[in-house]
Amino acid sequence: MEFNYTFEPLGENLGVCVTPEHKFGTDAFLLSDFAAPRRKDIACDLGTGCGIIPLLWLRDENGPQKTYGVEIQQKAIEQINITISKYSLEEKLIPVHADLKALKGRIEAGSVDLVTCNPPYKEKNAGIISEAASDKIARHETLCSLEDVCAAAAYLLRFGGRFCLCQRPERLADVLGMMRAYALEPKRIRFVQQKGDTAPWLFLAEGKKGSKPFLQVESPLIIQGEQGFSKELLRIYRKGTG
Repeated sequence: MEFNYTFEPLGENLGVCVTPEHKFGTDAFLLSDFAAPRRKDIACDLGTGCGIIPLLWLRDENGPQKTYGVEIQQKAIEQINITISKYSLEEKLIPVHADLKALKGRIEAGSVDLVTCNPPYKEKNAGIISEAASDKIARHETLCSLEDVCAAAAYLLRFGGRFCLCQRPERLADVLGMMRAYALEPKRIRFVQQKGDTAPWLFLAEGKKGSKPFLQVESPLIIQGEQGFSKELLRIYRKGTG
């Protein structure tokens, strides 16, 4: 497949192939940092797009030993393959061209330590539907629902494995209820605010497969400080770049 693309630098000797259809935003940085994979983890990013979340983990020498990037859109898979080839990441990032609702036989059940997903924020028939197919898939639950995502995470994770996602605050009850329905007990929540005195526009949540109930609400992540980006956001952006 031929298409126009560019490389966005992520650090020394690492970048990501992006196109207008498959790019990334701040929420990918926030989720990758919140998930904090361990060095020996086998990870899986559902709906990985251009592969940004697994690639952000590779900025850190203590990142996961291997990450599956599951993506249904062929063009996004091609972008990931371009990145893998350019930076020789064949042993670290494994693209899986598949529907996350049909992972049986593609990735072994119970074989993953960490699952992440930056899911569509809007329900199937909510809000203005984007005309671009790639945008529609990314923003609306046209090809997968919140339940589909939680079911996939439950299938992939070992007992005690972690599931991390980000979502809009208005869907908090949906997320916590669905995680619990699939035995992904909510353990951590962190709200993201533009400023210290503004309402959250995003939240990050972690569930643990088979865990007992106990939910920790962390201090909010503030995006903007007095003179631009906050120190924490700058740390996240610069992580692994020296």
